[in-house]
Amino acid sequence: MTLEQLINDCKKNDSKAQEQLYRQYAPKMFSLCLKYSRNYAEAQDNLQDVFLLIFEKIHQYTFKGSFDGWLKRITINYILQQYRNKPLLSSIDEDVVEDVEVEINDEISIEFLMKIIQELPDRYRLVFNLSVFENYSHQEIADALGINVGTSKSNLSRAKMIVKEKIENNTGSSKMPSIK
Repeated sequence: MTLEQLINDCKKNDSKAQEQLYRQYAPKMFSLCLKYSRNYAEAQDNLQDVFLLIFEKIHQYTFKGSFDGWLKRITINYILQQYRNKPLLSSIDEDVVEDVEVEINDEISIEFLMKIIQELPDRYRLVFNLSVFENYSHQEIADALGINVGTSKSNLSRAKMIVKEKIENNTGSSKMPSIK
């Protein structure tokens, strides 16, 4: 079955098509959920909620642009909305700390890096992920999270400092290739 047929069947609420779409895209969306969630269980909950939302909104997908991109946008927007609904992301004026480079080498496993990122406070984790993994500008992050640009810059800098410290404590080294 082609992707177009699968999507059209999902638009008709075909449960077998929905199951097939879920099986095909859940691993990729779960990886995205893990980046933005506090832990594995929260990522699982977010994944389930995201797919319910995807099936509710799939009729809005018009085959313009990539389906992967559409799924990714729905997933990120859903997770960000969960945080916007909580007072954790209140806008505050913080002094912007100078930009910090986080360096990673082959000794650092993806699992360890994900664990470090998941342990970041919510506001730092969200800004870090949007900036580092999604390449959002500080203005885009500020708009997405309802904070000001200075807060975005400060939160990113603080997140990078925390990640850098944890990596250095794990490896005992600060000489590694850089993530900006």
